Amino acid sequence: MMLRLGLTGGIATGKSAVAAMLRELRFDVLDADSLARQFIEPGQPAYDEVLREFGTSILDSNKSVHRAKLAAIVFADPAKLARLNAILHPRVEAAVIRQFAEWSRNGARDAAFVEAALLVEAGYLKHLDGLVVTWCRPQQQLERLRARGFSDNDARTRIAAQLPMEDKLRHATEKIDCSGSLEETRKQVEALAAKLRVNTT
Repeated sequence: MMLRLGLTGGIATGKSAVAAMLRELRFDVLDADSLARQFIEPGQPAYDEVLREFGTSILDSNKSVHRAKLAAIVFADPAKLARLNAILHPRVEAAVIRQFAEWSRNGARDAAFVEAALLVEAGYLKHLDGLVVTWCRPQQQLERLRARGFSDNDARTRIAAQLPMEDKLRHATEKIDCSGSLEETRKQVEALAAKLRVNTT
């Protein structure tokens, strides 16, 4: 039986690194945030609806959505962020359900994952058998975002736009502490992988 698991965590807490490790360990991992980005490309399902909602000022010279411009709008206004999520989340949720079903039909064993920053907020938990949450210290989140080029204000705004870390951790069936070295994180992921393979055989 294939477990349907979520992988989430606050921005810059190590979620993407853990997803990469799970892929290296031969687990299927769907990047739902990447799906959302695809859905707002020209000709894709949400493109026209996003333009109607936010206007053509968010486009670049190629008529593609300029993600930084869109982010600047929605992260400055919770109501606009909620509207963008209302456009994208149902489409992403349907794609996630389809992908899990396909993996199951194709004989996937042990577990498969959907990775997304807003798994809890978007209400995807009802489709999952468990949730892995990555975490680190709040100061580390800020430092990592600054290292990515975020201003202090933008970093704090992005963190504040997500569910508080302690709330995400309350939903966790497994927790990965990403406050240490990559090797320390890898050991936790390998232990999780071994546990999943024992529990589903």
